[in-house]
Amino acid sequence: MAKKRTKRRTHIGTQAANNATSGHIDPKNPKSMVIRIGAGEVGSSISQLAQDVRRVMEPGTASRLKERRGNRLRDYQAMCGPLGVSHLLLFSRSESGNTNLRLAITPRGPTFHFRVEKYSLTKDVRRAQRHPKGGGKEYITPPLLVMNNFTNPDADANSKVPRHLESLTTTAFQSLFPPINPMTTPLKSIRRVLLLNREPSPENDGTFIINFRHYAITTKAVGLSKPLRRLNAAEKILKGTKGKKGGLPNLGKLKDISEFMIGGENGDGYQTDGTSGSEYETDAEVEILETSAKKVGAKARAAAKQESDDEGANDNVERRAVKLVELGPRMKLRMTKVEEGVCSGKVMWHEYIHKTKEEIRALEQKHEERRKLKEARKKEQKANVEKKKKAKEDARKASGGKSKEESDEEMEDYDSDMYDYDNGFDSEGLEGDAEEQVNAKMEENGDWEDEEEEIANGKSSKKKSLKG
Repeated sequence: MAKKRTKRRTHIGTQAANNATSGHIDPKNPKSMVIRIGAGEVGSSISQLAQDVRRVMEPGTASRLKERRGNRLRDYQAMCGPLGVSHLLLFSRSESGNTNLRLAITPRGPTFHFRVEKYSLTKDVRRAQRHPKGGGKEYITPPLLVMNNFTNPDADANSKVPRHLESLTTTAFQSLFPPINPMTTPLKSIRRVLLLNREPSPENDGTFIINFRHYAITTKAVGLSKPLRRLNAAEKILKGTKGKKGGLPNLGKLKDISEFMIGGENGDGYQTDGTSGSEYETDAEVEILETSAKKVGAKARAAAKQESDDEGANDNVERRAVKLVELGPRMKLRMTKVEEGVCSGKVMWHEYIHKTKEEIRALEQKHEERRKLKEARKKEQKANVEKKKKAKEDARKASGGKSKEESDEEMEDYDSDMYDYDNGFDSEGLEGDAEEQVNAKMEENGDWEDEEEEIANGKSSKKKSLKG
């Protein structure tokens, strides 16, 4: 018999490897739902915008969420607790045709109301690019959040946009994505950037406008000529498992590799990015420590160690150019209102409506009265439920019936082992059954044997009739 195979490749090992690579995966990470309120009324463009925003929020969002026409906001709120959802992004369209976005933090708020003044879908951004990027591994890990100009150093509590509102908005957007530890997070896991830039208001007119941009991070080695980069890419293609067609340089018409490096017979010699005229347009240049392991012999290792000791430099450091490629969507958001609860409660700030101190006190008193009235109603409802239960129990006892609790106790006390079936008890647990008495009389009179013969003869006659 063959030996049973012991499983060595488990899901736990794969998950641990993914955690080590991404550096973000954690059950405590924030989760979000991007929802269309009034799914049949917002239109196709807003539906596509909501789908694009879901892509931005991946992987910590419900990408395949399906809204129904009958769903209400309270339905989604009820599911936030069991599913661990911490943020709700609600797209809707007003009667006047304005597109609105609400950012709500569950379960207690606050809620930020934005009006989407302008937006561009992902497909429009890709159509405008010569070499669009996206659809790869960029969405496996959360994006890097970059926020600019959210706090004004001159703002105070009496400003049109108070300081506490700026800090509250900053905290709300920061909580959308998991925090990143620069010491432990691998650089390869940071593949996207979400840029939130607040437009400055020089006249201090009380506007809070945010520009929403989404980019992919691409890197490229610098200090190498184009032929060397092509050879490096060809080496990766040869070592990879994907198709090799179309990625290798054509050296069929050249006599030597040097002709390829200098550009043929009339080449201009070895060229770098600084001399070739085809400089790579970059946003920044960084030095990255290469962490990939290479197989090196003992002699080569000793020689490399001696050279590093002599020169005092690290050969594993590589200079790379960083470039951002926009993925989309784009949005221009204008904050209009901030509420204390989840899409309800006291208004903390409003762009157009400003209250005096007396009006604010009156509103706070009104909300306090509503809260007390709500608590009183809950207590009254609870008392009514208990009263109805007690009335039912009293009516059941008065009619001679047993309450549900008493019947449950009797069923728990019931034990079949307390009955002795050898002392005249039948299968139902009743003593002196009429059927038992009749059988005893038939045995005494000998009638039971005659009945057994009749039964046997009847069965044999039935078998004969069936055979015939």
